[in-house]
Amino acid sequence: MDRLSTLLAHFGVSAGTFHSGAFCGTTGFDGHQDCGHLHLLQGGELGLKLADEREIQLTKPTLMFFPRPYRHRLFASDAFETQLVCASLTFDGGAGNALAAALPDYLVLELDELPMMAGTLEWLFNEAFAGTCGREAMMDRLFELLVIQLLRHILSNREQSPGMMAGLADSRLARSLSLMHDEPAKAWTVAELSAAANMSRASFAEHFRLVVGQTPVDYLVSWRISLAQKRLREGRPIALIADEVGYESPSALARAFRRKTGLSPREWTRSAQKSPVD
Repeated sequence: MDRLSTLLAHFGVSAGTFHSGAFCGTTGFDGHQDCGHLHLLQGGELGLKLADEREIQLTKPTLMFFPRPYRHRLFASDAFETQLVCASLTFDGGAGNALAAALPDYLVLELDELPMMAGTLEWLFNEAFAGTCGREAMMDRLFELLVIQLLRHILSNREQSPGMMAGLADSRLARSLSLMHDEPAKAWTVAELSAAANMSRASFAEHFRLVVGQTPVDYLVSWRISLAQKRLREGRPIALIADEVGYESPSALARAFRRKTGLSPREWTRSAQKSPVD
């Protein structure tokens, strides 16, 4: 069972390096961009101010992960001798897609806490400061690899808020969630899902609700609608989308879509085209 590959097949991430080297002054991110950010403090010191006005002074090599648009500010003086590498992160399906939405607002982790990423980080820093040809293209790919490794790290952490990632981190629920992710068009029953979890129907339904924050049926609908939103962004016809995500007709999909989003697929598509941030 692979808990991540299906998610990344639907909602892959693209990185774009925009800074590598010495950093001095203040740079703000207003949270209105249609992307997240990943910052790596390689050396020196850095100040980080978050949307809640909390300030953190970073004095060790540190990773700062913002999977969705989130207001924050970076600042440093010449005396800090700050070395920083930064990239923007864009998930397929927009900033509100199911994977990005399931992640915490931000993670701030010292690199020493991430030994499984040591090789990738070393490679990325070597590319960032060596000045060899093709470095930005290489760094973009390495940032994308770091995101996958971060997702693995998140799944290994059991202390999570209710949601998709908490469910995938739960050994009893992970298979049931993966089945829904892999075959969204199937009319899954609680009996089938509980059998996959090797639990009774009642115990499974209650445990699922506590860990994921939704009933299994509601979760399946949410997953289908998230896939439909991605396909609408891609310009796919709604009749084809309905069949792919498990609805017998476009009108059935439209009814479920409105119940979840408050908008028809057509209205949602127009709104998504007008606003860069979901």
